[in-house]
Amino acid sequence: MVTTFPNTSHSRFVEVFGSKMHFIEDGSGDPILFLHGIPTSSYLWRNIIPYIAPLGRCIAVDLIGMGKSDKPNIDYTIEDHIKYIDKFIETLKLKRLTIIMHGWGSIIGFNYAMNHEAKCKGVVFYEAYLRPFNEADISLPYQEQVTLLQAEEHNAEFVMNGTHYVDKILPQGMMRPLTDEEMSHYREPFMQKGAERPLRQYLQEIPYGTGKSSVEKLITDYSQKLTKSTLPKLMLYSLPGFITTMATAIWAKEHLPNLEIVEIGEELHFAQESNPSLMGETISVWLQGIEQITT
Repeated sequence: MVTTFPNTSHSRFVEVFGSKMHFIEDGSGDPILFLHGIPTSSYLWRNIIPYIAPLGRCIAVDLIGMGKSDKPNIDYTIEDHIKYIDKFIETLKLKRLTIIMHGWGSIIGFNYAMNHEAKCKGVVFYEAYLRPFNEADISLPYQEQVTLLQAEEHNAEFVMNGTHYVDKILPQGMMRPLTDEEMSHYREPFMQKGAERPLRQYLQEIPYGTGKSSVEKLITDYSQKLTKSTLPKLMLYSLPGFITTMATAIWAKEHLPNLEIVEIGEELHFAQESNPSLMGETISVWLQGIEQITT
């Protein structure tokens, strides 16, 4: 059962495995699912959705344990996130689905699309985990953050205080300073006790290019499927980027069928914050194009 959140327009909750998952909804038609990464929420997509809502039913979900979604007593592994999003999609009966994904959310989205291709119309990805890392294809900003995370691994305040994590990590991926109001939105989900658990698990699972972790094996699996999939794909990339390097963009062009690649300028990890108009307009044009093909 879906219920309306009383004080926020277009804000909804749906029960998944006994917990409430929060999502923002706007528009009508075929569903367009927005998946965020760590440590953000559906709030990340607030300036993108207005460009997309005329084209379909936009649904920006908060991953379990993130945003306004419940914080159940689970491990918050990537497998947990996949399990909850798969059930979220099933509960809302989403078909002819376009998935727009970013960061950690791309692992969840690509996994779903490659295992349920018949239910999908297309995928849009930016700063995504598209293929396994190798040491030569890790950007300098990503290396610097990995170094910081490793240095902070035993820092109790960093690990246990989610707001401290947001304050330290989020600005590293921005090309503009966020306002106090914007930062407060990103901090708020981590102010309650135990809310830092998804962040702690993320720190344990973030790919370092070793190829040995369960996350990297998951990426390898769906990456291989993507090279054979004819599903329409839109890849957005920026320079210098963070997760997506130029080498990855070139690899995608050479290996992914039915792919359109668009550069969206000088960005790090969060073009949604610094250039939402270009990002939103680019996705809108592409969506209109695939609609003509798939209708």
